[in-house]
Amino acid sequence: MCIPYHLRATYAFVERNFNLVKRYWGWEIVWLTYSIANTLAITYIGAGVEKISGKPFQADYLILYLLTGALVWHYLALVFDNVSEMIAWERWEGTIEYTLMAPVHRFVHMVGTCLFSLLYGVLHTGIILGIVSIFFHIDLSKANLLGGGLVLLAGSISFIGLGIIGAVLPLLFPERGAQMTHVIQAVFLLISGIYYPVEVLPKWLQMAARFSPATYVLCGMRRAFLEGASTAELLGIVILLGTMGVVFLPLGVWIFSIAEGYAKKAGKLKRSG
Repeated sequence: MCIPYHLRATYAFVERNFNLVKRYWGWEIVWLTYSIANTLAITYIGAGVEKISGKPFQADYLILYLLTGALVWHYLALVFDNVSEMIAWERWEGTIEYTLMAPVHRFVHMVGTCLFSLLYGVLHTGIILGIVSIFFHIDLSKANLLGGGLVLLAGSISFIGLGIIGAVLPLLFPERGAQMTHVIQAVFLLISGIYYPVEVLPKWLQMAARFSPATYVLCGMRRAFLEGASTAELLGIVILLGTMGVVFLPLGVWIFSIAEGYAKKAGKLKRSG
């Protein structure tokens, strides 16, 4: 009885979040259009290097390098956003008190939200890839899609954990907590080598990059897509990302549980900025 109940409750959160997407379909179109334009603009940098430098240049590699960074970061950022803003959405919809006081284990709530974030991220990123492929000839004949998928899945778990930690900010700071999560994203964007090798950063930022799961996701995805690295060669990265996920996920749940208890006692649930 207990397991089916928890499964239905988990699915309910997934379904509810997709219903919210349908409710705000106009915003979804705006965000998707912006994401497509942003990805194309970044990818065209690779195509324009020869014109900028005035020298012959094989742009295909750089195009795929930048496109991989743009798509992977878009996916990871969506996962982080949807998880870290789960409290902000509850407050926006006016359901935060009902959800946090409901007879549903917080873990079930988080699992439902995380499953939605993964499905939404895959769907959103897949649409962008399909449209970008109209503008660019993307040769993935030598790519290891299975290995890349394993790397991305392992990295997703780590980012879910970080997203849960980020969700503490909207919980504790109702007025500006959601905006504060973007600072975390900005740091990862800078240090993780999304559009350039980490080696070009100052030494102290290179040290910080070692603690970012996105650094290893990008490394693994580029090895899989650009170099055709075998799944066996990528296992080291997958294991490392899995280990980071094992650390970040329980840590995020633990920190969130402490923050939730404090927020309930301090009366921060109903407040809105």
